[in-house]
Amino acid sequence: MPARATLPSPALLLESPAFLLAAVGGLLGLNFPLGKLAAAAGVPAVLWAALINGSAAVVLGALALARGTAMPLRARHLRYFAVTAVISYALPNAVLLSAIPHLGSGLTAMFYTLSPALTVVLAALARLSRPARLELFGIAVGFVGALLVASGRGEVGRPAAIGWVIAALLIPMSLACGNVYRSLDWPEDADPLWLAVGSNAAATIVLLSWAAVGGELAAAERLAAVPWAVLAQVLASPVMFVLFFRLQRHGGPVTLSQIGTVAAAVGVAIGAAVLGERYAVIVWAGVAIIAAGLAMTLLSRWRGDAARRSARR
Repeated sequence: MPARATLPSPALLLESPAFLLAAVGGLLGLNFPLGKLAAAAGVPAVLWAALINGSAAVVLGALALARGTAMPLRARHLRYFAVTAVISYALPNAVLLSAIPHLGSGLTAMFYTLSPALTVVLAALARLSRPARLELFGIAVGFVGALLVASGRGEVGRPAAIGWVIAALLIPMSLACGNVYRSLDWPEDADPLWLAVGSNAAATIVLLSWAAVGGELAAAERLAAVPWAVLAQVLASPVMFVLFFRLQRHGGPVTLSQIGTVAAAVGVAIGAAVLGERYAVIVWAGVAIIAAGLAMTLLSRWRGDAARRSARR
């Protein structure tokens, strides 16, 4: 009789790059519509970015203390926290949330899909492990889809200003640098939970300092105008970041960079279904091509996961 198929255990899922990629990308995709709601309520982008990182630092910090997680503060850890905070969180999040009111949540989300191609180039230069051919092909297909989406210039009747399109390119550039840096400088025997706590806490300090210099701290009271968006963001961020660092460890920088492709699809779908954003046919064609590229990437990762499980037996 043929062997009965069994579902992977939760422990295996938390080590599966394919599962982690889908989960982190899906949670990241919520940032775009939630950020648009916050901007519409007058919440400054830098404060909303601080909420994303600050909620993750507080919730995961409490979890780390409850678990008795080792929390070293050697020079290497502090460097890792600081660099990760700036290039992976503070800079891209601030640009992202500033661009959403001008580009729409869907188009802004698409800039995340450019980071895989940039990450591949940087990872090759850094001599990190290369992805499989099918995964590389999926990345290339997703990149073509992203170009089609970007060519649509935003929502129907609201073409995006070219200046904001250019500014938004900082998002994938910064993310790609962060993807490679975190793998290169990963502290030995570091607990992913502690890395998430430290880097998010550092990002929160950077963002709140930025808000203070810009005189935007007083606008924090506007968060009360969008309580459900705040609650959704506070619940989603800690889960996303703890899975994010597991994906960094088990999937590597190139696989991690694919979260933007998942997030972009989620951002466009929610923008159209919930926020009333309307896009041209070329944008939806690009989304379909991105989905095809993502399917190739996930198939490649599932094959790799299956091969590793077989090798352990």
